[in-house]
Amino acid sequence: MPDARIAGAAMTQFGKFPDSTIRSLAEEAVGEALRDAGIGPEAVQMVFFSNATAGVLHGQEMIRGQVALRHTGLLGIPIVNVENACASASTAFHLACMAVGSGSVDVALAVGSEKLTHEDKAKSFAAIGTAVDMLQLRELREQVRAPRPVAAGAGSPAPVEAEGADGKRSFFMDIYAAMTRAYMERSGASVRDLAEVAVKSHRNAALNPKAQFRTEVSVEEVLASREISPPLTLLMCSPIGDGAAAVVVCSEEYARRVGGAPVRVRACTLVSGTDRTAGQPGAVERAAEGAYAAAGLGPGDLDVVEVHDAAAPAELMCYEELGLCGPGEGARLLASGDTALGGRLPVNPSGGLLSKGHPIGATGCGQLVELIDQLRGRCGPRQVEGARVALAENGGGFLGTDAAAMVVTILST
Repeated sequence: MPDARIAGAAMTQFGKFPDSTIRSLAEEAVGEALRDAGIGPEAVQMVFFSNATAGVLHGQEMIRGQVALRHTGLLGIPIVNVENACASASTAFHLACMAVGSGSVDVALAVGSEKLTHEDKAKSFAAIGTAVDMLQLRELREQVRAPRPVAAGAGSPAPVEAEGADGKRSFFMDIYAAMTRAYMERSGASVRDLAEVAVKSHRNAALNPKAQFRTEVSVEEVLASREISPPLTLLMCSPIGDGAAAVVVCSEEYARRVGGAPVRVRACTLVSGTDRTAGQPGAVERAAEGAYAAAGLGPGDLDVVEVHDAAAPAELMCYEELGLCGPGEGARLLASGDTALGGRLPVNPSGGLLSKGHPIGATGCGQLVELIDQLRGRCGPRQVEGARVALAENGGGFLGTDAAAMVVTILST
C-alpha cells in the first residue's frame, strides 16, 4: 500500500471512566484526529470502526459504529464494523489503508473505542475470554468434568472450574502463564526479568499524559504484587480500562493538497493463526516477515517499536519474534538497556499495554497514535530522538498456542 499516508491521529486518555460510553470516547478521539489532520467530517469518505466487547458487555451488536458515530457528522458514508479480538483496531487501520491504497477513497478513518470496565468485573473478564475457540473450550470443559474412574481407596476427583472463574482474572493470563513458563525454560529468563519489563513500562508511562498508570514501580513491588497465574503477578498483567483512538488515512495526492507533515505507511500486514505445532513460525514472525518485505526494511532499520505486551513476558518474546535479537536473547536485550528510552531501540515508550492501558478495541490504533507522535517529534519527555522508522505489533485472541489475529505495521517519515 505505497499510497497510504496518515494525516492525523489522536487518542483519549486510557483508564477507568465510569461516566464514559463507547460513543463519548469515540467522539473525543475522532474530533481530535480530524482537527489534527486539519479537515472536517465532510472530507471523510469511509470509516472502519473497531470494538471488541460491546455486544457481550453492553448488548450493542451489529451497528456499533453507526451508533457510536451518529453525532460526529460521519453518518451517511460507509461505516464498516470491525471485530478481531485485541487486533480489532489495527485491523480497522489495515482496511482503511487498503481502501485508500486501492484508490476507492481519498480519505478513510480508522477508529477504535472500547468501554471495557463494568460494575461486575467478572463480566469484563468473561468478555475478554471469548477470544478463543469456544467450541473447543466447551469440549475441554466437558472432558474434565466427565466422571472418571477412581482407584480403590482414593477420594472422588475435585471438579475442575473454568480458568478465571473466580472473577479475579481473565483466563488469558493462564494461557500467557503457560507460554511464559515454556519461554523461561528454553531461554533462561527469570521472574526478575519479567518484573524489569513492567518497571520499564511504568517508567515510560509516567511520562505519558494519556496513560492509565502514571506511577513508577520497583522490581520488588512488581514481584510482591498479587499472584495472578504463576509466574505472573498483577503488575505483570495489562489492566482493564476504557479509551478510544482514531487515525486519518489519506492518499499521497490528498496529503499534498492539504499540506502538513503526513506519516507514510510503509507496510501493514494482517495474518491469522495457524494452529502451529512446535518449530513452526507463529503469527508474529509471519506478519513481521511480510511487513519487512513490503516495506523493504528490516529490524536494523527501526528506531522505535510498540508491541502487544498484554503480559510482561510478551515483550521479551516479541523481541525475538520480530528479529530484534536472536532466539533466547530477549532478556539479555532488555538488560542491555537498548530497549529503554535513550537506548538504541526503545520499545513501548508509551508505557505499552501494561501501563498505558489495554481497552481492547482501541489498543491497535492507540499504538499507532504513539508512533505517529514519535515520528512527528511531539512526545515531549519520552520522545525518541531522531525517530524516522517505527513498527507496531498488535495481536488478538488465541488459537492453541498461536495468536488468532496479528497485525504488524511499519511507518516512516
